[in-house]
Amino acid sequence: MAARIKKDDTVEIIAGDHKGATGKVLRITDGDTRVYVAGVNLAKKHVRPSQKYPQGGQIQIEQPIQISNVQPVNPKTGKGTRVRFEVNAKGEKNRVALDGTVIGVIRKAKK
Repeated sequence: MAARIKKDDTVEIIAGDHKGATGKVLRITDGDTRVYVAGVNLAKKHVRPSQKYPQGGQIQIEQPIQISNVQPVNPKTGKGTRVRFEVNAKGEKNRVALDGTVIGVIRKAKK
């Protein structure tokens, strides 16, 4: 099945404690069921001093969100939208918002 949400997409949170927040997708894990969104669903983690964290202490890290709780943001309106797929005349498969705005290319045209 084609991906409705991909890495580096801007998404809006549609359910949960962070409803209404937007951010960039950092990664997708757990068999494409969870996403990490920059600046959303942060948790504190205690770390010991190391080369990476010489001071140690508390750091903030993103926690995963269920992929069903996020929607891609329409670049034209800046709001979350549902996505459908279309194949254009060149043979490219695109993700398209409901108002017709192309969000991204899924498959390039075959040569």
